[in-house]
Amino acid sequence: MPQAAKHYRPANMSPVTPHLVCQDAAKAIDFYVGAFGAQEHGRMKGPDGKIMNAMISIEGGSIMLVDENVEYGMRSPQTLGGSPSSVHIYVADVDSFAAHAEAEGAKITQPVADQFWGDRFCVLVDPFGHEWSFATHITDLAPDEMGKAADAFFTKQG
Repeated sequence: MPQAAKHYRPANMSPVTPHLVCQDAAKAIDFYVGAFGAQEHGRMKGPDGKIMNAMISIEGGSIMLVDENVEYGMRSPQTLGGSPSSVHIYVADVDSFAAHAEAEGAKITQPVADQFWGDRFCVLVDPFGHEWSFATHITDLAPDEMGKAADAFFTKQG
């Protein structure tokens, strides 16, 4: 007999959880496990064999996945012609993380570099069209320090 929930949020779920639509969610999960060190928490397949819900976690943050189903309004980045959003994740060593992800098939679109807001940061696109940013926080800045750093950065950019 089902038991009443012990908490309003299921175990292993972040309060905010991205839900990625993929043309092949099973392959995407395998990629995220290999390239991003994700942990898989389960897959639920529908009658047609497609994934109707799956969950992984990266650095403790949950991410849900589903196979594309245009009939129900679920479109992948490939169908949309690009990713309309980005997932941001902090990792312990962004340089080695990005190098490993690239070796596994991710495309680096903004190389790892120190940023004025205090992070070492990069942006990549996975083979399924989703955009990701990864960072390692390297400097704590007060709001006024960050403002000065931003001003200097944008002045230099012209």
